[in-house]
Amino acid sequence: MVNPHSLVSLCLSFLLLTLFLYASEVSSSSNATKIGQGYSLISIAETPDGALVGFLQVKQKTKIYGPDIPLLRFYAKHETENRLRVHITDANKQRWEVPYNLIPREQPPALTQTIGKFKKAPIEVSEYSGSELLFSYISDPFSFSVKRKSNGETLFNSTSSSSDPFSSLVFKDQYLEISTKLPKDASLYGLGENTQPHGIKLYPSDPYTLYTTDISAINLNADLYGSHPMYMDLRNNDGKASAHAVLLLNSNGMDVFYKGTSLTYKVIGGVFDFYFFSGPTPLNVVDQYTSLIGRPAAMPYWAFGFHQCRWGYHNLSVVEDVVENYKKAQIPLDVIWNDDDHMDGHKDFTLNPNNYPRPKLLNFLNKIHSIGMKYIVIIDPGIAVNSSYGVYQRGLANDVFIKYEGEPFLAQVWPGAVNFPDFLNPNTVSWWADEIRRFHELVPVDGLWIDMNEASNFCSGKCEIPKGKQCPTGTGPGWICCLDCKNITKTRWDDPPYKINASGIQAPIGYKTIATSAVHYKGILEYDAHSIYGFSQSVATHKGLLGIEGKRPFILSRSTYVGSGKYAAHWTGDNQGTWENLKYSISTMLNFGIFGVPMVGSDICGFYPQPTEELCNRWIEVGAFYPFSRDHANYYSPRQELYQWDSVAQSARNALGIRYKILPYLYTLNYEAHVSGAPIARPLFFTFPNYAQCYDLSTQFLLGNSLMISPVLEQGKTQVKALFPPGSWYSLLDWTQTITSKDGIYVTLDAPLHVVNVHLYQNTILPMQQGGLISKDARTTPFTLVVTFPAGATEGDAKGTLFIDEDELPEIKLGNGYSTYVDLHASIEQGGVKVWSEVQEGKYALDKGLIIDSISVLGLDGKGAIGAIELDGKPLIGVSDVKVTTTEHENLDGQNGENKTVMVALKGLNIPVGKNFALTWKMG
Repeated sequence: MVNPHSLVSLCLSFLLLTLFLYASEVSSSSNATKIGQGYSLISIAETPDGALVGFLQVKQKTKIYGPDIPLLRFYAKHETENRLRVHITDANKQRWEVPYNLIPREQPPALTQTIGKFKKAPIEVSEYSGSELLFSYISDPFSFSVKRKSNGETLFNSTSSSSDPFSSLVFKDQYLEISTKLPKDASLYGLGENTQPHGIKLYPSDPYTLYTTDISAINLNADLYGSHPMYMDLRNNDGKASAHAVLLLNSNGMDVFYKGTSLTYKVIGGVFDFYFFSGPTPLNVVDQYTSLIGRPAAMPYWAFGFHQCRWGYHNLSVVEDVVENYKKAQIPLDVIWNDDDHMDGHKDFTLNPNNYPRPKLLNFLNKIHSIGMKYIVIIDPGIAVNSSYGVYQRGLANDVFIKYEGEPFLAQVWPGAVNFPDFLNPNTVSWWADEIRRFHELVPVDGLWIDMNEASNFCSGKCEIPKGKQCPTGTGPGWICCLDCKNITKTRWDDPPYKINASGIQAPIGYKTIATSAVHYKGILEYDAHSIYGFSQSVATHKGLLGIEGKRPFILSRSTYVGSGKYAAHWTGDNQGTWENLKYSISTMLNFGIFGVPMVGSDICGFYPQPTEELCNRWIEVGAFYPFSRDHANYYSPRQELYQWDSVAQSARNALGIRYKILPYLYTLNYEAHVSGAPIARPLFFTFPNYAQCYDLSTQFLLGNSLMISPVLEQGKTQVKALFPPGSWYSLLDWTQTITSKDGIYVTLDAPLHVVNVHLYQNTILPMQQGGLISKDARTTPFTLVVTFPAGATEGDAKGTLFIDEDELPEIKLGNGYSTYVDLHASIEQGGVKVWSEVQEGKYALDKGLIIDSISVLGLDGKGAIGAIELDGKPLIGVSDVKVTTTEHENLDGQNGENKTVMVALKGLNIPVGKNFALTWKMG
């Protein structure tokens, strides 16, 4: 849904830019000011479980940003072979940390256990070695470094010399600062959520502020809906790459200053809780990262179909027409959504009795559910203050709301005056789950969309419901504050000494959100917990949905934090229907894969205002390959469903036609993400880490290891210049077209209006099906295996995988009797071609009657004919209906010379997916 600033953002963009430039100058100049002389290590000892515990004493007290904490405790531990933790906190007093029940992890020793015990047994060594990483420290002023043992490379170094523009360690109650030096050629990624105009690679001197905020995603270089204080660092030494990652697990607001040769954290509370992940590949990094924060949630199969939404489907008949028009246009559609149009007065868990009468809605849902379609609606965290509203009354009775001065904090969102549930309170989680259950009995929705959960508030400060006037008035924009409000600046939480660059303009941190001096469960301050609000709502919503019918939950959340991917998918918020926003969407999507939130996408065609017909053509050609693929538009925008223009409908049929054929591949990537954290959509450097030319490439992306999307992102273009890393690539639109490059090349590809270029890399086996208009139907069709070898190779191997299951079971796993996993292999050696499978738990696929109808092998040496085709040792030719065709490849601007290569296709095989098979033949 539109946020309160979105529609005026265009008018204010120039003002914001001016203020932003000013704020950047202020922040930059303040960054050059050194604060104090750091801390001295006064004792250090080893714990019984092999960790280090030390105590640090401040060297010189300063008053800037408040008094220094005089004594700190630092704790370092190699928690796994590839993960090091460094934790620094007040030695005498417990400080706020991200709750251990939200992100389960090891706890450092209690302060009472360490302050006396370990001071008496100092150790002299200054190095602490693990399997992959080496931690070392300097005593005075205290600093630490982390090195990679295999090559001695320094990954993090907090030393500050007199010539450095940053301070030594600073630790005050509301201001923490630490820096690391970086090599000039390091490529950094992460530190989101923000819209990065320069692409996915972090750009020196761009502002990186982390504080969950409801400002439109059209705002560049500003803190948006999520906070992910981690970055991946990719380095290339003489053609050999290594990657690592650094997580600062801290939910307080922070500025991160990246200067190219250094990176400085300035944080307004909490502790320093660093985790270092050794990699050394990008995939290893995400595997290690998600093993700590939580593996991505398994998504149901239908979630990978196409979704349609709009804020402004005023009644049920409009929704019914949308579904019918998609069917008439022969455009695939799996899920239809409602923004708040279905609600009674914008209130959560309600139905509008006039526009969405329950009997008619239930009839509609029975109809779409019978063919496999799904229905999802929105809920916002703000609960309307209304004495006749059961959800609110039960909330009051269970004492679930965030408090301010002992009373539920009053805010305004769409229904008017609201209170915000405190999802850190176990009673709230139980109440929320019960409300979800009650609503599901009213309307059997298939998932929930949680929005406005940064949390967004149309007002600021301490508010009261006005007397003698209606609020909201029911006319004009719904996001105008109509409560009687007063600014709150009386506490140091509402007006902290250091001002982060909130909203890109150093806005007060309580502006248009919950007052930061408001109180959660057990006295937790909103000041500390602000950026985990949406995350905590995702956890509660996941728990609530999991208890209904035993189905796999689907949740879409706007606000996210470290670990949100374990519970929810994400869309990138309120974007614009512009070419620039189309381009930005790729970088944001790729970042979220690194953050452990692989199910991500942007509003296709843009949320507002009206996209052009050409832009919508090109956007569906990108959006069809987002992991989460949804068209969504604003109340005030003209209709933009994909059938509204004939040309867009054609592009949608083409692009979504490909998507629905590769659904088995996408769903298998979903399984891999859940098992290892591997992103579904990835930057090219994930597959080609040694190929430095792709480190800052943000206009192309991969699905999995091997499927490359090279879209048109500029107006009026009918060609696209695409980078092809070394190897052989095959067009998915025409398997006979190949591009082979020895060292990597750019190729200008034809891309007329209805065409998106998709290429499959060598050494791959891609499982495809025949597509359809609904994923439920598409997944029952016969399979095709596309096998790719390096063009003309006389020896080679190719691999692929296929995971199939009963996709609405809560868990995605093998061994439950409702899943099948297939390893696919192919080899070419001495003229012999072999394609075979190794099946685990084959019964499920056999019971479903799934078959492989055809196998196409690409890139074979074309000098001779095919002979002696056998399936499981038995001849095929002459004794079956199998058809064999050989087609010569066309080499497009590649470097394969005059070598003739061919594709061999076998059709009519009828091989059961659930059984091992081996197909062989001779070439030449």
